[in-house]
Amino acid sequence: MGYIFVFLIGFGLAVSGGVTIIAYLNFLPAGITWIEYFIFISGRMECYFLPLGIVLMAFVVYRYPNTP
Repeated sequence: MGYIFVFLIGFGLAVSGGVTIIAYLNFLPAGITWIEYFIFISGRMECYFLPLGIVLMAFVVYRYPNTP
């Protein structure tokens, strides 16, 4: 049960971080460049949820006991 809980937390973090990164793409039509965009999102804590969630999900998938 713990594996499923950690997987769902990782999934939620990945979704939250991905949606935030997509939402910040709205700054591009406002006139910032891609370099400025990447510098901006690298300084935002909520954008780190995407890689953290992916790592949590990968850890659970790798460690989940494989019983037949």
